[in-house]
Amino acid sequence: MSTSTPLPPKAWSVLIVSTLAFTVCFMVWMMFGVIGIPLKKTLGLNATEFGLLTATPVLTGSLIRVPLGIWTDKYGGRIVMAVLMAATIPAIWMMSYATQYWQFLVIGLFVGLAGGSFSVGTPYVARWFPKNRQGMAMGVYGAGNSGSAVNKFVAPALLVAFGWTAVPQVYAAVMLGTLLIFWFGSASDPSHLVTSKASFGEQLKALKDPKVLKYCQYYSIVFGGYVALALWMVQYYVGEYGLDIRYAALLAACFSLPGGVLRAIGGVLSDKFGAHSVTWWVMWVSWVCLFLLSYPQTDFTILTVNGPQTFHIGLNVYAFTALMFILGIAWAFGKASVFKYISDDYPQNIGAISGIVGLAGGLGGFVLPILFGVLMDLTGIRSSAFMLLYGVVWVSLIWMYWTEVRRTEVMGAAAPEAPFSRSFAR
Repeated sequence: MSTSTPLPPKAWSVLIVSTLAFTVCFMVWMMFGVIGIPLKKTLGLNATEFGLLTATPVLTGSLIRVPLGIWTDKYGGRIVMAVLMAATIPAIWMMSYATQYWQFLVIGLFVGLAGGSFSVGTPYVARWFPKNRQGMAMGVYGAGNSGSAVNKFVAPALLVAFGWTAVPQVYAAVMLGTLLIFWFGSASDPSHLVTSKASFGEQLKALKDPKVLKYCQYYSIVFGGYVALALWMVQYYVGEYGLDIRYAALLAACFSLPGGVLRAIGGVLSDKFGAHSVTWWVMWVSWVCLFLLSYPQTDFTILTVNGPQTFHIGLNVYAFTALMFILGIAWAFGKASVFKYISDDYPQNIGAISGIVGLAGGLGGFVLPILFGVLMDLTGIRSSAFMLLYGVVWVSLIWMYWTEVRRTEVMGAAAPEAPFSRSFAR
C-alpha cells in the first residue's frame, strides 16, 4: 500500500485521542518519581526502599501488558483502553489517604495498571494505518512517554503549593476527563480484531522465539532504562547537586521530554532506514553517553616537583544534563525502532508480541530502580546506576553484532551502518 492510499476517516482522530490517553496514563505511572521525594523523608526510607517505592507501579504495569495486548487483539483497543483507565481512577484518588509505607506499595500496584496502556494503544493505532506508515503511527503514540516530563512539570508545582496529597487527587480528575475525551474521540473497526483461537499459553510460546527474546533485551534498556531514570533523576539531582525539587524536576525533564516526544521521529526514521540501522546507532550513542555518565565525582592528589596537587574530575550539572538530553533522544528513537521490528516480523500478532516485549521493558523499569538503590546503599556512589546501564547496553550490542551484523558480514553484504549513512548522504 502506498503512502498516497487514503486513510480510514477516523485514523487521525484515533491516533490523537489514544496518544493523549497514553500521555496521561504515563504521567500517573511516573507519579512516585516526584512525590516519592517528600515521602522518602517523611517515611525515613533508604535508597533501596525508595527504589522499591518508585518501582512498584511499574511492576503491575509491566505484568499486565501481555494479557492486555492479547485482549486488544481479541476485543479491540477502544473498549480495553477505556476499561483500563476507569479501573485506575479509584486507586489514584486513594493514594492521597495513604500514611504508611506498605499502604503506598499496595495502592501503587493498582495505580500501576495505567502503565499497561502501552500494549493496548500500540496495536490499536497501528491497525488504522498502512504497513509503511505503522512505524510513524506507533512512534506518535509512543510519544505519550512524554507524560513522564509532564509529571515533572505538574507534580512539583502542586506539591509546593498544596502538598503532595494534592497530586493524586488532581491526577484522578485528569484521568477521568481524559477517559471521556478518549471514548468520544476514538472508534472501533471489527476488521482489526484477530480471530485466532490460540490460548493465552500458546501465544506466550512466542517467548521461545530467539528474535522475540532479542527484542525484549533491546527494549529492556531503551524503555526500561528510560522508565528507571525518569523515576530516579529528580532525587539524583537533589542528592548529587543539592538542587531544589522544582529545579531538579525541570532538569530531569530535559531527559524525559525528548525521550518521549521524539519517539515519533524514531518511528519515521525506522520506516525510512529500517529498524536495524536505527537500533544499531542508538546502542552506540547510549554506550558513549553511559560511559561518561558512569564516572563518579573524583578528587585525586598527585605528588609533583612543586608539592602535592589535587585535581577534580566529574560532570558538572550542565554537562550531566547535556548527556542526559542526548541519551533521551537516543532512547526515544530506540523505543520506536524496536517496535518497527515487531510490525515488520509479526504483522498478524502485533498485540501479543508487543505485549511480551513491553513486559520485558516494563520489568526492566521495575528492577532497575531497585538495583540503583541497592548499588548506592552498598557503594555510596550515585553514578553506579549508570555503570549498571552501561553493562546492559554492552549485552545488547554484543547480541546485535552476532545475530545481525555478523550474519550480514558473512553473507557478504555491507556493514549495517552503511545503508544508514548512504541514506543520509542521499
